[in-house]
Amino acid sequence: MSITPLAAHHPSDRPGPAFRGRIGRDARSGHYAVPRRYRLHLSPADPDGLRIAVTHSLLGLDTACPVTVLPAVPDCPDGGHSALRPLYEASAHHYTGPALGPVLSDDWSGRIVSTHGPDIARDLARHFGGGRPSLYPCGAQSEIEAVQRMCAQGVEQAAQCAGSADADPRERAEALDTLLDTLDVLERGLAAQSYLISDQVTAADVELWVTLVQLDTVHRHHLDASAVRRVAGHPALWAYARRLTAHPAFGRHLDLDGIARRHEARCRGLEAAGAAVQILDWAALAMDADRARPQVEGP
Repeated sequence: MSITPLAAHHPSDRPGPAFRGRIGRDARSGHYAVPRRYRLHLSPADPDGLRIAVTHSLLGLDTACPVTVLPAVPDCPDGGHSALRPLYEASAHHYTGPALGPVLSDDWSGRIVSTHGPDIARDLARHFGGGRPSLYPCGAQSEIEAVQRMCAQGVEQAAQCAGSADADPRERAEALDTLLDTLDVLERGLAAQSYLISDQVTAADVELWVTLVQLDTVHRHHLDASAVRRVAGHPALWAYARRLTAHPAFGRHLDLDGIARRHEARCRGLEAAGAAVQILDWAALAMDADRARPQVEGP
């Protein structure tokens, strides 16, 4: 499938990662791969946390890298988590910024390795994913990065602008066109193949699935009903989302109540008629995935 990234409409309002260490291959790297040395701190209600949670489950890392689940809505006035504050302060002298998730911490030192979601997911897959299907196939890095940009710019940012009460009508119309054009590209690709860039699940599919969850559970609430129906008019794309949600490694992490509470706490936009036009019944799909959970997890 050919992926062409589209121009951004809005810059991200999320600050850059405070820590960006990497897990290496051996002791010379400092942070090297040892089972149970590292711990994840994340909230599946947060898109970055959900991506990592799905990756973690696809790799079967419950024992090798334990997870501490954070509340859906951060409890600090600056948008951070009080539970993460000790880690941040131990990792940076006089740290004054918000203590944000996700976090990959080192239990040996009690310090943070990384708060950069894509790096965390990539390092887990590369250094702890032995014996599992590769989420980052050799030679596919540029395609995965292109999917990430397409999701961020052509879907997330375009949907935000299309539903923004502060944008003028022309900007909203252009953003909706960008969103629909992006979905058209994805629809054509997924009508011809089961997954985005391979014959099995990769990091690109994790990225797109989380983006579609956000589109239907968050951004839809700020679009008009006509726009949502046009978004829903991509049968192959939403069938793909439905199929992935039925997989235990995906659907078991859907915290729909948490996503709703996080959206309510952060959102300052106006609700539109599209809020009443749900595309997928995510709750039923997540329940099906939970029933299937005892089966061997694998794409």
